[in-house]
Amino acid sequence: MFRSLGVGIVCAAWLAACAGDELRTPQYYVVHPQDTLYSIAWRNGLDYRQLAAWNRLGPSYRIEVGQRLRLWPAAGSIAAPRRTAAAGRIHWQWPTDRIGPPQRLENGGLLLNGKLGQLIRAAAAGRVVYTGSGIRGFGELVIIKHSASLLSAYAYTEAVLVHEDQVVGAGQAIARMGEDTHRVPTLYFEIRANGRTVDSLPYLLGKK
Repeated sequence: MFRSLGVGIVCAAWLAACAGDELRTPQYYVVHPQDTLYSIAWRNGLDYRQLAAWNRLGPSYRIEVGQRLRLWPAAGSIAAPRRTAAAGRIHWQWPTDRIGPPQRLENGGLLLNGKLGQLIRAAAAGRVVYTGSGIRGFGELVIIKHSASLLSAYAYTEAVLVHEDQVVGAGQAIARMGEDTHRVPTLYFEIRANGRTVDSLPYLLGKK
């Protein structure tokens, strides 16, 4: 499932986000119950800060059900510049115990096999900005914000142990491992910098 996710859902979002400016026309999204700015940005491969700027949202990033959000800047507008994340200031660690080596996907995410129900931990300190199953293809998903530029995601979880807006420490339990669509106990993990999935393995190995 996540093999197809890496080249399907994720890449489709990237293509939508990276289409040529001159050919792109404004696209919109209508806010549904349980949506957050972070989940909408994640689903569409966008930087949540740009999404907020394009829709003139205040610092609270508050959105309302039924609200129509622009997913691309209006013609003639200038998108906010993307800044390089200061990743060296963040201490990363493995989000769970592993059975066998991690499987690195084409999009940079990782599949980590383990045992059903084993603890999933925050890979770095941060704030939980999303929990739920509203993003298709990820099952029960937890997203943690680590800095203005860096987010991490933990998918195929069960028994989520944290709530949105909760501050968590590195290594703190956030969920338990669930199963993928093949009934294999698996965690899908990825790190996003400025709205784009990056090669997550170097971060966990301390090389970033």
